[in-house]
Amino acid sequence: MTRPEPLNGEIFKHFKNNYYHIICVGHHSETEERMVVYERISKDDYLKDGSVIPVMEPCIRPLEMFMSEVDHQKYPDVEQKYRFERI
Repeated sequence: MTRPEPLNGEIFKHFKNNYYHIICVGHHSETEERMVVYERISKDDYLKDGSVIPVMEPCIRPLEMFMSEVDHQKYPDVEQKYRFERI
């Protein structure tokens, strides 16, 4: 992976225009696969005063998938290069 790993507290934008707060990056205890724990946040509240207001329970996704490029064959109209991009 050539992109820098997400850091705790950073905000990423998903290609479907939702915003996510990185809780942490860790590893699967059995396989050692790198994983990202993140939560969807309210874009309006975050941009207004810098707060992080989760709107759903945290998600866990393999780091490689989190950092992957958008499938532009499946989503040809998406301009964002990566599935999640740091803002």
